[in-house]
Amino acid sequence: MPNIAVFIEQRDGAIKKVAWQMISQARRLADAAGGEVWAVLLGGDANAAAGPAGAHGAHKLFHAGDQLAAYDSERYGVALATFCRAQKPDLVLVGATALGRDLAPKTAAKLGCACVSDAIALTFEGGAWEVRRPVYAGKCFVDVVPKTAPAIVGIRPNAFVAQEGTGAPAPVVAFDAGQAQVTPKAVVREIVTATAGRVELTEADIVVSGGRGIKGPEHYALIEDLAAALGAAAGASRAVVDAGWVDYSHQVGQTGKTVGPNLYIACGISGAIQHLAGMSSSKCIVAINKDAAAPIFKVADFGIVGDLFEVVPALTEAVRKIRG
Repeated sequence: MPNIAVFIEQRDGAIKKVAWQMISQARRLADAAGGEVWAVLLGGDANAAAGPAGAHGAHKLFHAGDQLAAYDSERYGVALATFCRAQKPDLVLVGATALGRDLAPKTAAKLGCACVSDAIALTFEGGAWEVRRPVYAGKCFVDVVPKTAPAIVGIRPNAFVAQEGTGAPAPVVAFDAGQAQVTPKAVVREIVTATAGRVELTEADIVVSGGRGIKGPEHYALIEDLAAALGAAAGASRAVVDAGWVDYSHQVGQTGKTVGPNLYIACGISGAIQHLAGMSSSKCIVAINKDAAAPIFKVADFGIVGDLFEVVPALTEAVRKIRG
């Protein structure tokens, strides 16, 4: 009967939706195998998180708040490792966000256990976990079977569907996060984010990205307008970022952010393998490009061969009319 722990990432009191996606999938697996799902919240308001945690499938919410208000890799690594040693979950799920990519391997190193990153599928068969993740810039997939307990798995946002039910709030269980043994080498004074007020790329259900085809920074507004009309995040290819047209925080690709939205709209992006590595797991891909031979059309579900300076404004206006 495997028990699954899910790390609940939160920032400024807002919980990342990947946490609910992981809990929902964990509950589906636990129900089939007979185990439990344990949400783990470091810092934050446990009582506020207990309701949605229980509704998404958590049996319990473990909470530690002392000295954990803001993310600190040293303190959080010790806290999560301490929890694992005490409760002995069989599997620990951590969102493959910027924070999670730092926390997961650090915790695994402290526990001496397996760590699998950027997973897009998870199953439990014959008493063993099987984790699927992309390799070779998303051209292939590999199925990994961790041999340790626990194993820590980073889950790509939007890889699973969050299903909220009518369950009661998860009981809150306080635990000692082992902070007395921590002497931080650095102290977090303030966290400044460049994405304040915008939809975060890795969390977005819809992403609209612009490439070299927008021809200049003054035309990136076309991408932002369509994104705003759709309630989407605005992204960019590496060429646009390297040219200094937009900030690096917008970059989607192998050296930028990896996204997996329900809808990805690529405008003026040729489709180099480095860009595909960051968005090929999107549920539906729409490509807009005047070059009918552009590689992006090979992975697109729908393609529009045309001038983006005509297509994108028309599409934006149509979306606005439909949405009132």
